[in-house]
Amino acid sequence: MNDFLHKLPQFLGNHLALSALFVILLVALIAMQLAELFSKTRELTPTGLTLLINRENPLLIDLSSIADFEKMHVPGARHVAMSQFDPEHKDLAKARDLPVVVMDKDGRGNAVKAAQRLVKAGFGKVHTLGGGVLAWHQAQLPVAKGR
Repeated sequence: MNDFLHKLPQFLGNHLALSALFVILLVALIAMQLAELFSKTRELTPTGLTLLINRENPLLIDLSSIADFEKMHVPGARHVAMSQFDPEHKDLAKARDLPVVVMDKDGRGNAVKAAQRLVKAGFGKVHTLGGGVLAWHQAQLPVAKGR
């Protein structure tokens, strides 16, 4: 170990670009973990969503396109077009104390934006489905079709 510490400065000097890249990646990883830790929304896995459904009966909001929603969605989810998503809507405001899970087709779309809007509107238990409805389907969990 002592030999390693003596050779480390020489290695870093000989491989400056590699060392800088390592530091940048390390800082980025730490920043991402801290952002997730202090985020007011939580990302659920399909298994985590199943547990939440069984324990707390959350409101499930699917922001997928209507065509994708009709092909496949989590049973019990309500379709809401992102253009009509309003956290202040009277029906949604009634669920302020319930857990709310926002999802989209693949987890890369509007779910995170919608979850942030819910948090700003005062919702306390906001979740997103990581990987979206496709992750739910890939986990071989039941899907519903149609409206």
